[in-house]
Amino acid sequence: MRELYINLPLTDEAVAQLRAGDWVYLTGPVIGARDAAHRRMVEALAQGQPLPVDVRGQVIYYVGPTPTPPGRVIGSAGPTTAARMDPYTVPLLEAGLKGAIGKGGRSPQVREALRRCRAVYFLAVGGAGALLSKHIKGMQVIAYEDLGPEAIFLLELDAFPVLVCYDIYGGDLLTEGRRRWQEVLA
Repeated sequence: MRELYINLPLTDEAVAQLRAGDWVYLTGPVIGARDAAHRRMVEALAQGQPLPVDVRGQVIYYVGPTPTPPGRVIGSAGPTTAARMDPYTVPLLEAGLKGAIGKGGRSPQVREALRRCRAVYFLAVGGAGALLSKHIKGMQVIAYEDLGPEAIFLLELDAFPVLVCYDIYGGDLLTEGRRRWQEVLA
């Protein structure tokens, strides 16, 4: 297992070097968005309207942060179950999105689109939102403010720890992990 440090936004070269199972520490801007914001973005694309944020080369973190405590930049900021974004992911990948951060697996359609669009899916540790928030150095609402915690945020990451789950070569950390576990049990 490799450890890589990557500055965002993602380049094609950075995506090409990533392999399922790599630990990656992301630094730089990401878009924070959940279900309601994804729905609005995909509706805008379907109507030929511009997105409120340019997703080309960007990473979306599936997060709905808790209220910000005094003296902090952000509240707890753990990953949301990524499968809930599957109905909206393919159009965003086709619009140039290069990566997503969430928890759990993705549908076969999303995995194929990740390969086809040369994008990557990262896993963040679920249940560790308070710890993960320590790697977020800035946050501002940039679109859909009316959605509250489901608005679109611009987050500034600092060595934010993730695992590459699906790479552009068809690598699948979840399938490989299950296979290895079954070998241990056999």
